[in-house]
Amino acid sequence: MSEFTAVAIFLLVGTGIVLFTFLLAKIIRPSVPDPVKLETYECGETPYGTAELQYNVRFYIYALLFVIFDVEAIFLFPWALVYRSLGLFAFIEMLIFIAILVFGLFYAWRKGVLKWF
Repeated sequence: MSEFTAVAIFLLVGTGIVLFTFLLAKIIRPSVPDPVKLETYECGETPYGTAELQYNVRFYIYALLFVIFDVEAIFLFPWALVYRSLGLFAFIEMLIFIAILVFGLFYAWRKGVLKWF
């Protein structure tokens, strides 16, 4: 039996287990759901209005800025751990990376994106 045969058997057994579980869940579950269960869930509050609301673009920009600085932190920690062995070139690269992020932050600040209201 080759290695590929073992992998194929493993994939078939895994797929069979998943399909069996789906089939068993379909057989066991109730076929007529309660109308209350089909309502929009609003954390225990009675929903009002439609779910199609327009949000201010500013909230998306806050989220993007958060992701940008979160990614910066992800890159800074491993770099800081091996800083001594990397040398001057890596230090200059990190300064350029931080400068680009700071430039983006000041640009967003200058454009008034960071004003909450």
